[in-house]
Amino acid sequence: MNKDMTRRVVMAAAAATLAMTGMARADNHQILDSLHFVVPGGAGGGWDGTARGTGEALTESGLVGSASYENMSGGGGGVAIAYMIENAESLDNTLMVNSTPIIIRSLTGVFPQSFRDLTLVAGTIGDYAAIVVPADSPIQDMAGLLAEYHEQGEDFAIGGGSVPGGMDHLVAAMVMQAAGEDPIAVNYIPYDAGGEAMAGLLSGEIDALSTGFSEAIALAEQDEVRILGVTADERVPAYDSAPTFTEQGIDTTFVNWRGFFAAPGASEERVAQYVAAFEAMYDTEAWEEVRARNGWVNIFHPGDDFSAFLEAQEQEIGDLMRTLGFL
Repeated sequence: MNKDMTRRVVMAAAAATLAMTGMARADNHQILDSLHFVVPGGAGGGWDGTARGTGEALTESGLVGSASYENMSGGGGGVAIAYMIENAESLDNTLMVNSTPIIIRSLTGVFPQSFRDLTLVAGTIGDYAAIVVPADSPIQDMAGLLAEYHEQGEDFAIGGGSVPGGMDHLVAAMVMQAAGEDPIAVNYIPYDAGGEAMAGLLSGEIDALSTGFSEAIALAEQDEVRILGVTADERVPAYDSAPTFTEQGIDTTFVNWRGFFAAPGASEERVAQYVAAFEAMYDTEAWEEVRARNGWVNIFHPGDDFSAFLEAQEQEIGDLMRTLGFL
């Protein structure tokens, strides 16, 4: 089934569900009374920003009555996944946000579960990756970073909000490999969440940081960090002063999807409501404000389309990680 057909089938099911349950209200188009977001990492990271930004748009637009959030870091995201599985029967209005790391960490055995152990709802956004340094760093661009890397050798540290072999590590390795360096030789320092990694950068624990572009924008606008490169094909309007790696002669691009999962065994009716809420969200001013502010890219992979997308990415990333020696 192609993407357009999948989308029509999912939305038809959602419309039928809403008609039967009466949860869509004519006055404000509310689809869900409340929604609880489980965030597998700490405050300040990409997952946290995605959950809170999505909740903001859904509530501001009236699609959801209220939204709440629970940060549940640990185990590279495994603690939150286990929570969703073990408490499935009591999580009727709960969604867990996740992204490419659920693929990577499952492949590397960080946790025993995979996306197949959850109910797939939808992929909703894409976020580019970036390499940043403190704003007062003498490093001005990727040429400067590479020069410093050659001078310091193993003492030059690049950090990230993921475990070794995780997404931030993978992005750093991809960039360095494209720049002609040995990706395995990179001294990568892991942090449990993006916020902690950014704090490590600003305190001088690491020389550079591999992170989500959206996470870097706010601190760049406050003149706390300098964005050396972004993994987009071309400059992103949300912060167009950040150069791409490609324009600096480093041929690498990458986009990290983010999306939502329900507990295993979630009913088709409830999933259809979640999908309907996300579908309607894209057409709201509240969402466009959140999306533009964060530099996100709109994607929409509901239901079976989401499953096919994840299976394809699992194969692609697995092949890449084996090439880089991470598997």
